[in-house]
Amino acid sequence: MTAKGKDHILIFDTTLRDGEQSPGATMTFEEKIEVAELLDDMGVDIIEAGFPIASQGDFDAVSEIARRAKKATIAGLARAISGDIARAGDAVKHAVNPRIHTFVSTSPIHLEFQMRKSEEEVLEIIAATVTQARNLVEDVEWSAMDATRTSVEYLSKCVDAAIKAGATTINLPDTVGYSVPNEIRDMFIKVRENVANADKAVFSAHCHNDLGLAVANSLAAADGGVRQIECTINGLGERAGNAALEEIVMAIKTRSDVLSYTTGVDATMLTRASKLVSAVSSFPVQYNKAIVGRNAFAHESGIHQDGMLKNQETFEIMTPQSVGAGKTSLVMGKHSGRHAFVTKLEELGYKLSDNAFEDAFVRFKDLADRKKHVYDEDIEALVDEKIATAEDRVRMVSLTVIAGTVGQQSATLTLDVDGEHKTVQTIGNGPVDATFNAIHAIIPHDATLALYQVHAVTEGTDAQAEVSVRLKDEETGSSATGRAADPDTMAASAKAYLSALNKLEVRKQRGRAFSAPEQDLDREARRGP
Repeated sequence: MTAKGKDHILIFDTTLRDGEQSPGATMTFEEKIEVAELLDDMGVDIIEAGFPIASQGDFDAVSEIARRAKKATIAGLARAISGDIARAGDAVKHAVNPRIHTFVSTSPIHLEFQMRKSEEEVLEIIAATVTQARNLVEDVEWSAMDATRTSVEYLSKCVDAAIKAGATTINLPDTVGYSVPNEIRDMFIKVRENVANADKAVFSAHCHNDLGLAVANSLAAADGGVRQIECTINGLGERAGNAALEEIVMAIKTRSDVLSYTTGVDATMLTRASKLVSAVSSFPVQYNKAIVGRNAFAHESGIHQDGMLKNQETFEIMTPQSVGAGKTSLVMGKHSGRHAFVTKLEELGYKLSDNAFEDAFVRFKDLADRKKHVYDEDIEALVDEKIATAEDRVRMVSLTVIAGTVGQQSATLTLDVDGEHKTVQTIGNGPVDATFNAIHAIIPHDATLALYQVHAVTEGTDAQAEVSVRLKDEETGSSATGRAADPDTMAASAKAYLSALNKLEVRKQRGRAFSAPEQDLDREARRGP
């Protein structure tokens, strides 16, 4: 099969069969239907829907998928046993394009310890079972289990027998993930050369990832004449899994200069398929997973971010849109540089002077050293806090709070008051009370606490706490609100209190008095975290 002058690779997805064999990855009937329909929509050529003989549930799922499939060939797996083959044929019979996929072991270690059969006996089994399958459906796939640990001479005899019996697809799997690229390529070349009627069947590769070579081996097999690659979404499968469908498809698409093949898969649906399979199998996708991992299109390094801002192709060989992943993410963290930070500020609507930017950048770096993930809300909070406190005459230098269920809660606070450092230690009814008492000890005042409110700015246990404090000056009736954010709730509380206190001091100096709060924080209370 060819397309646009290039060799076409058929994509055989076995997520619902081999993928589901991963311990703990069992899917419900409804989930299998949902996955199969998505695979059909995205252009997968063959969907191995299950192992019909395994259970009534598997049989029912394969049957229903066969009925619903619009374009894809639907395959049912069967051991080289008459009952298995009959059951598989019954399960796929309603498909537009039905296939029976039958297999038998061929390697010496499998024949001796698993099959307990001679090579001649296995050849007879192949002829009989493939013939039975071909009498049920026109499309029969035969697999040599553990092919890569089978001699080429004997493997060639098995392939010849399968094709003569009516197999239309020959799969030579690397069942235990043992092979390396040059070996598997040479195996396919030699077998195809040794079998006279090899041109009557499509050759297929099914590679496991025990040595992390499943995708590389699959592509090497294509170089050896394979025109069907068997794979799974997210590389799901037994032990270390299978070749990942998304990696196969995007390798072919991205490196068409050296991989002169095509597939019929709509790559823009890859991320959606990955998320669906992850959800229904309860197998999370590792963050740095190629193509569909959370970090596949995320950049934190300052050098990388600078390059990306200048030209996306500097550090991305494909676009996130090409796999349906939305857009590139410039993750703000301790490795981010000035270029990325100023771009992020502009995205958030801030335009700072050079001095203000440098100050914000230093404070951002300090925050990034203290928490794992810096979100947009974190940056907004630290910039807003700096803008609000730019003219404060009282600033916090350090704070140590002792809290717990045993003993008194205390706070040791150092403030910069008009350039002079002042330190006190106070106790209180809880850490917040002790902290506010310390401020009062250094800066005596008559203001009363009208509101104290804490929000988590972002998710996680290392989230910044955003604290709002409203103080009311009983003498003048003036109220002022201060806000601050910090991963340490006590530090944020002290900063917010000082911010409100500084505002009251400024108003006193200016002779300003207000009879109503400057802002209705009840709305903030209703907003929630």
